[in-house]
Amino acid sequence: MTIYEKLVSMNDGWVRDGMSRQVLESGSRFYGGVADPANGIPWPSHGGTPMEMAVWAAALVNKDSGFYRDEELLSRLELAAQFMLECQHDDGTISPPWTNMHSPPDTAFVVSGLAQAYELLEADGWEPLRSAAADILLFLERTVPALLTGGCHTPNHRWVITAALGFMYKLTGRPELKARAEQWLAEGIDCTADGEWTERSNGIYNTVSDIVLYYAAELFDRPDLLEPVRRNLRMMAYMIHPDGDIVTDYSGRQDFGIKFDMGGYFLVAKLMAHKDRDPLFAAMAELAERSLSHQGFLPNQPLLGLLRYPELRRQSAEPGKLPDQYRVLLHGDFPRDRYLAGMESAGHGGRIYHSRLHPDFGAPVARQRSGPTSVTVMTETNSFFALRHGAARLLAVQVGTSFEPGFVKMKRMEQLEGGYRLEGEESKGYYGPVRAEQLPESAKGEVSPWYLLPHHLREITHEQRQQVQAELTETGHGWRIRVWSDRPEPMMAQLSFILGSEGELSGEGLAQAGEGTMFWSGGPARLTSGGDWIELRGGVQEHLAKGLNQVSYPANCQTLLVNLLTPFDRTFEIRLSPADGDGAGSAADAANPEEVVNGEAIR
Repeated sequence: MTIYEKLVSMNDGWVRDGMSRQVLESGSRFYGGVADPANGIPWPSHGGTPMEMAVWAAALVNKDSGFYRDEELLSRLELAAQFMLECQHDDGTISPPWTNMHSPPDTAFVVSGLAQAYELLEADGWEPLRSAAADILLFLERTVPALLTGGCHTPNHRWVITAALGFMYKLTGRPELKARAEQWLAEGIDCTADGEWTERSNGIYNTVSDIVLYYAAELFDRPDLLEPVRRNLRMMAYMIHPDGDIVTDYSGRQDFGIKFDMGGYFLVAKLMAHKDRDPLFAAMAELAERSLSHQGFLPNQPLLGLLRYPELRRQSAEPGKLPDQYRVLLHGDFPRDRYLAGMESAGHGGRIYHSRLHPDFGAPVARQRSGPTSVTVMTETNSFFALRHGAARLLAVQVGTSFEPGFVKMKRMEQLEGGYRLEGEESKGYYGPVRAEQLPESAKGEVSPWYLLPHHLREITHEQRQQVQAELTETGHGWRIRVWSDRPEPMMAQLSFILGSEGELSGEGLAQAGEGTMFWSGGPARLTSGGDWIELRGGVQEHLAKGLNQVSYPANCQTLLVNLLTPFDRTFEIRLSPADGDGAGSAADAANPEEVVNGEAIR
C-alpha cells in the first residue's frame, strides 16, 4: 500500500469518527460543531472542528475516497462551516478553549488550514460544494482585520501569522497583507546554525515553524525561508530514539518529557525531499509515514498536502539511511553568552507578558546513539542526562538543592574525549535599604506598601554562590556519573533518577518515600523492561527529607531519591544489559572484574 492509499484509508476512518461526534441537536449552542473526544465540547480551534472540516473536505473532493461527493458528509460540512461563523467574533478572531481569548495566532492556525480546504473545494467541479465553500471563504475573509492588526505570544506564532497572511494574500491580492507579513519577517529568523528553534520543542513547535515557513516561502516567493527548515530537519535526524520516539527531554514547551513520534514531520519532510531530492529528508518522510496515526492539527494535514501537491505521491528521492551510530554536540559553537549579554540593552528589563523570553535558546545539547542505546545530555533544563536502552528508560537525572531552592540547571557543557563535563552555578543574596532620595512619596505616608518600593534599586549584600558540577563518562558497560559540590556549609541536596513506569524496579536499598518516589540508600537498583535492564549503583541517604522546596517529581514514573548534604562528591555507575539480551556480562566486565565507586566495590 502506498502512503497515498494509506492516508486515503485513514482519512475515511477519521471522517467517520468526526461525523459520530458532530452535535446535531438544533437547539444546542454547539450545533454543527464536532465534539472534542477529550472533553465532549466542540471548539473552533485548529485541533477542533476546523481540523475535522479539513478531513471532510479532503474526502469530498477525492475520487479515491469512500466519501467522494457524499451528500450526507457535505451536509455535515455545511453545518460545521456555519458553526465556525457563529463562533467567529466581530473582530474576526476565534477563541480556543484553553486560553487566548480573541486570539489572532490561533485564528491564523485555522486560516492556513481552511484556506487549503477552500482551495480544494473551489477547484472541484461539483456544484453542491459551492455553499460550504462560500461559508468557509466568508469566515476567511472576516479574519483579515485581525491578521492585519493582531499580535502574538510566542516565537512560532509570528510565522503562523505570516503564513496565514500569505494564504489570504493569495486569495485576495490585498497588498497590505504582504506588507504585514514583511513586518513579522523583518524581526529575523530564530533558528540556530544547528537547526534549533527558540522553543526547543521537538514534539510540537518544530513542526509548526517548519511547515508554516514552507508555506510562507512559497506564497511570498521567499526561498530563503526554507533554509531554517532544512537546518531543523537535519538536526531532527539526531533526535530520534531507536524505537522511533523523538527526544523531548529538554523542550521549552508543553511537549517536555511527553512521548511523540515523527508523524508531525511527514508533510514538511515530504515537501523538502521533493524540492531538494534529498535522501535524508526522504528517509525522514518514510519514518514519519510509518508513524502517522493522527489527522494532523491545522495547518499540517497530511492528506490535504498530498492532494494539493500530487507530485508528492511519487518518490522523488531514494530514501537514505537515518543515522543510528553517532555522537554529536549541538550548539557547541553557538555564541550564546554574547547574545545573552545583549539582553539588558534590549530594554525589556527581563520581562515579557503572557510568554517567556527563552534564554535557554541555543543551549548545548549532546546526543549519542549506538545499537539499542540512546543518550541525551542537556543544559538549561531540570534534567541533565537521559538514557534509553531498548525497552528500559532512565528518563531523567536531576539535582535539586535547598540553596536557590529547586532544580539546578546546568549552564555550560564541555565535551571530553569519553564524555562530558557540566557546570551549573546559582547565586542568592540579600537586599539593603532603598536610599532616601530614591524612595517614593508613599514611603512617607501612613501606610507604605511593599509593592510600591523600588526594589530594583536595592544594593545586594552577602551574595552567596553555589556551584554544582557533573562529569559523565561512557564506560565499557554503560555510563559513570560523578556529581559534586564543594560548598562547605551543610546544605540539603537531592539527586533524582526518574525511571519509566513500565519497567520493574528492584533493589534492597529502596524504601518508599512518597507517591512514585523511593529513597535509594545503597546497593544495586535495577530497572527491567522486557529483556532489557538498566542497573544503578551508588545510592546513599544523608538526610531524611522526602522532597525539597520547589522540587516535584512525576507521579506516573518511578523516582529514586539520593539525599545528599554539601559538600558532596558522589559517583554513580550505570550498567546496561548486553545488546544481545542473553544476560551475560560484557567483554569490558570480564576485563575489569572489580571497580570501586564511593569506596564500595561494585563487582
